[in-house]
Amino acid sequence: MDFDQPPVVHVSAEDRLDPDEWPMTIPAVAQVVREGLELAKGVTFLVGENGSGKSTLVEAVAVAYGLSPEGGTNQGRHSTRESESPLHRALRIQRGLGAGRWGFFLRAETMHGWYTFVEQNPRRSERPQDSRFHEMSHGESFLEVLRTRFDSPGFYCLDEPEAALSFSSSLGLISVLDRVVGEGGQVLCATHSPVLAAMPGATILEVGDWGLRRTTWEELELVQHWRRYLDDPQRYLRHVLD
Repeated sequence: MDFDQPPVVHVSAEDRLDPDEWPMTIPAVAQVVREGLELAKGVTFLVGENGSGKSTLVEAVAVAYGLSPEGGTNQGRHSTRESESPLHRALRIQRGLGAGRWGFFLRAETMHGWYTFVEQNPRRSERPQDSRFHEMSHGESFLEVLRTRFDSPGFYCLDEPEAALSFSSSLGLISVLDRVVGEGGQVLCATHSPVLAAMPGATILEVGDWGLRRTTWEELELVQHWRRYLDDPQRYLRHVLD
């Protein structure tokens, strides 16, 4: 029996959601509910356009795993305004044998609420020595979270972390994820960043009207568009500025 498994081996659906209601109207979500999703060891990137379902899937898997829907761990839950989809209630997480239960959900759009929660509940925080995240810039606070929270084997979910990071900081995030994987951790990340998606050894799932499909960095529509844009920006801009 293999006890060297990642925290999450497989995601499946126990209940069938209404196929005519959101989020089942998103092809990628319908595919996961219908077929399930196997998560490999290491890092898995979900890459796709806005509205393709990548963030909805990361959120649902994170919450089904037991993490706070607005970011953070399974040891301290907070909520400002419930906005998560019902998908997590239908999902079943098959955990890896011998894997720990630690995890962290870094969700770009709600991290400021989590910073306030940590500040106001120091005894409930996993690390009472936390820095005051609100006193830092957006990018600096993200880097501090990476430094203090991504420090042990576990399951890490990230939703568009590049939103707060410069080019060099994005490279730093790749270094952090590489260290996490080297220590036995597992990562599921929704991203628009061709920088992050280029991480060696990562699994890339492209999300779109077709649902989910495994691909390579070179084949990503995102990468092809960025290459063409950087080569000739006016080719794109003349269509949006005319």
